[in-house]
Amino acid sequence: MQNTRPTLFRRRHFQDHVIVLCVRWYLRYCLTLRDLEELMAERGLFVDHSTIGRWVQRYAPELYKRVRRELRKPNRSWRVDETYVRVAGVWTYLYRAVDSTGETIDFMLSPTRDAVTAKHFLQNALWRTGQIRPRVINVDGHTSYPPAIAELKASGELGRHCRCRPVPYLNNVLEQDHRFVKKRIAASLWFRSVGGAIGTIAGYEAMNMIRKGQVRWLPKGDIVGQIRFVEQLFGITA
Repeated sequence: MQNTRPTLFRRRHFQDHVIVLCVRWYLRYCLTLRDLEELMAERGLFVDHSTIGRWVQRYAPELYKRVRRELRKPNRSWRVDETYVRVAGVWTYLYRAVDSTGETIDFMLSPTRDAVTAKHFLQNALWRTGQIRPRVINVDGHTSYPPAIAELKASGELGRHCRCRPVPYLNNVLEQDHRFVKKRIAASLWFRSVGGAIGTIAGYEAMNMIRKGQVRWLPKGDIVGQIRFVEQLFGITA
């Protein structure tokens, strides 16, 4: 174990690299917490699945925050859509946005699907990208987006010439990208709380961005490099 542990891992019983390994595997692959408990037992480490669950809740949002600092900027052609996620027994809307190449821009969980929520999501996405203003926002035809985009144009948050383009087939790149997140949500057997859902989905999104090669200097297919990158984000050295 390191002589000086990163602040995030102080007072933890297990070694830093074990914690990060479990969190990374859970977020990257379709594994349950009990699957990970068994995988660790095969390696002689007896970690309760509830402990791994607490690690995910603690470190997944932190991974998302740290990964965002290393990403390329998206292009100015955006794709926006929502999908359903079950949280505490209730169907909730997961708003997601990618650019035309499939690079993740932002996500947001909401109990409602209306113009107010759509506007709030787009404002978050604009803030997240450092106020990069899209020239076109492609949507699936839902009626909440045109008024939301019109309000953002009127306030100057979007450019006057930004188009709202309701062409469903152009959102196929986003529909395909939904699958990575939704497969992992299904494997996790859904969520018990809103806070837990937001934190875990943030981790799924972080691993998805790494997997897709959105990190500026890290190639898409460099699996070993991606593993080392996650470890370095948490201050773990070889």
